[in-house]
Amino acid sequence: MATRVLLRRSLGGAGGLDRAGPRLPARSSLALRGLASSTNRAGEDSWLKSLFVRKVDPRKDAHSNLLAKKETSSLYKIQFHNVKPEYLDAYNKLCQEVLPKIHEEKHYPCALVGTWNTWYGEQDQAVHLWRYEGGYPALTEVMNKLRQNKEFTEFRKERGNMLLSRKNQLLLEFSFWNEPVPREGPNIYELRSYQLRPGTMIEWGNYWARAIRFRQDNNEAVGGFFSQIGQLYMVHHLWAYKDLQSREDTRNAAWNKHGWDELVYYTVPLIQEMESRIMIPLKISPLQ
Repeated sequence: MATRVLLRRSLGGAGGLDRAGPRLPARSSLALRGLASSTNRAGEDSWLKSLFVRKVDPRKDAHSNLLAKKETSSLYKIQFHNVKPEYLDAYNKLCQEVLPKIHEEKHYPCALVGTWNTWYGEQDQAVHLWRYEGGYPALTEVMNKLRQNKEFTEFRKERGNMLLSRKNQLLLEFSFWNEPVPREGPNIYELRSYQLRPGTMIEWGNYWARAIRFRQDNNEAVGGFFSQIGQLYMVHHLWAYKDLQSREDTRNAAWNKHGWDELVYYTVPLIQEMESRIMIPLKISPLQ
C-alpha cells in the first residue's frame, strides 16, 4: 500500500496529476499495481531467505588443525576396490601375499591398519586402511619407493585386471576418537560413512567429542576419520562387534543413556548422505 501511495504522489508531482486532474488509464494503473506487488514479494522473499540461510562463522584456523590429533602427524589412506565377482578369491589371495611385505618393511614408514571384504553393503568390494607415520612426506616417500619395487609393480598390474573400479581418500584422525590399534577376533566391523554439508565439520566434531563417550562400554569404537583429499566433507566411523546381534544390542543400549538422543538430534541435520558397510577382515588384517 505504501508503495502505491509513493508512486501516485511521484507521478502527481511530475505530471501535475492530483485529485482534480485526469485519472490514469486502467492499463497504467494495473501496471503500477503489478510493480508494487512485485516489490513487496521481493522484499518478503529476501526476508524469508534470511531466516533459512545458515550463517557460517569465520574461522581463524583450518579444520584439520582444529580437529586432528596434535600429538601425532599420522596420515591415513582408505582404499575402496570394486572387484570383478569371479576374481574376488584370487584378489584376496594376491593381497594376502603382497600387502604384509609392505606392512613389515622397515624402510617403508607406513602400516596396514586393516583390510576387509564387504559382507553387507556394496558387494564384491575390498576396503584397505593404511597409516603413514609422518604425514604427507611419509606418503610421498612410500609412493616413490614402491614405484621402484618390481614385485609391487607386478602386483598392481595383476590386481588391475581383477578390478571394476577403485577410489581412495586421504584422511586425518579425529582428536577425540580411539587410536586404531590391532585387536584379536573374531569380530565383524562396521564402517559408517557420512557425507556432511559443507561448512559443518566443526559442528560435527563438537557434538561427537561428547557423543563418543556413550559408545565405549563394549570397546566397539575403533577409529574416527575425516577426509582431506578425495571426496571432501566425508567422515568415517569404524566400529567392531562380535556379531550382528551384538551390534544391535550395543547400538540400542546407547539410547538408554541420558544425552545420546539430543546429540543424535543435532547431528542428523548436518548429514547429506550416509552409508553403512558390514565388513569381514582378511587373515592378514591387524584388526581381527
